[in-house]
Amino acid sequence: MGPFNVLHSRKNTRSIKWDMLESVFNHDDVIPMWIADMDFKSPDAINEALIERAKHGIYGYTAIDHDVKQAIMQWLERRHQWKVKEEWLAFSPGVVTSLHVAIQAFTEPQDKLLIQTPVYTPFFNVIEQHERTIMENPLIKENDHYKIDFDDFEEKLKQGVKAFVFCSPHNPVGRVWTKEELEEIGRLCIKYDVLILSDDIHGDLIFPGYKHIPIASISDDIADQTMTFMSPTKTFNIAGLQASYAIINNEERRQAFEDFASKQGFHSLNTMGNIALEAAYKHGDKWLDELMEVLDSHKKYVIDQFNEHIPEITVIDAEGTYLLWIDFSYLGLDDEKLHKFLIEKANVGLNPGIDYGKAGSQFMRMNIACPRETLEKAVQQIIDAIKSL
Repeated sequence: MGPFNVLHSRKNTRSIKWDMLESVFNHDDVIPMWIADMDFKSPDAINEALIERAKHGIYGYTAIDHDVKQAIMQWLERRHQWKVKEEWLAFSPGVVTSLHVAIQAFTEPQDKLLIQTPVYTPFFNVIEQHERTIMENPLIKENDHYKIDFDDFEEKLKQGVKAFVFCSPHNPVGRVWTKEELEEIGRLCIKYDVLILSDDIHGDLIFPGYKHIPIASISDDIADQTMTFMSPTKTFNIAGLQASYAIINNEERRQAFEDFASKQGFHSLNTMGNIALEAAYKHGDKWLDELMEVLDSHKKYVIDQFNEHIPEITVIDAEGTYLLWIDFSYLGLDDEKLHKFLIEKANVGLNPGIDYGKAGSQFMRMNIACPRETLEKAVQQIIDAIKSL
């Protein structure tokens, strides 16, 4: 696991994670474990492909050709046992961009859109920015495990929900949904004619013992009700290259999505994003398998350290993603004081749980995709700070 233990300085690279500490945390000396990118170098195959392309020295308009689409299709079949057709693919700079497009193309102002809280902050923003109405189906936390409240889910759908913005795997609670859960979501959304907008960006980042199943892969009927948004950017740490795609088997809906994206000026991927996407999916398997071993070890370390030293602080055992959801309610601090305490006393910058909805109050989200040395230092600083209270 050598490459994943190398400390790379990311300062002075215009990194949001590392170069905006002062503006985000009002301190420039915290260990940043917040925004969801990794402190690992991307696979050599990606970097070499980018360098080789740069040597050419001309960056004109770039096509997304058959080879790029084949790389995506083969990846989805190899890693997720999902056979998709080339014509189902549409492209976008990012998953959140695709959500913006889909919400504008397929819903109207004041329409109700459902989310499962606590959930990824842009889900709130993308609904509110287009003057749609947020409906919440809060996840149930039971024995430090989150599950779907299907009675509430159906009750909300009955109220005229037009689209369900689905986080699969779920950020921040780390759930990888089971086939049975996905089938029930699909059944209910078909019953009430609710469009499923499925954000599967973390779908490759799955811990041992779990399996990501794209909801659209379950049946033709569910696929026809679903738009799936995916990307290699989280998986291979290439978010800055802005390359994602949608899988939409409904031809009319796919055409409407592409037409609306075109009206917004989205026509293709940038040259380097195109190159990186193909290289990642053709050559990234081994790197990803090694990454998940490292992240699994990191996850166990964090859980074990809190269990040993402060068992009242609960780390939810994530099934996927490289993000840990940590319950700090034992400290009795409100959200603002908790955030301030971790910054000023522990010198660690995490994401406040309250940003993911009121169900996230007194939680924090920790990004563990960093070298082991960084992780251990941050965890020990948090434990020491709590013990000093």
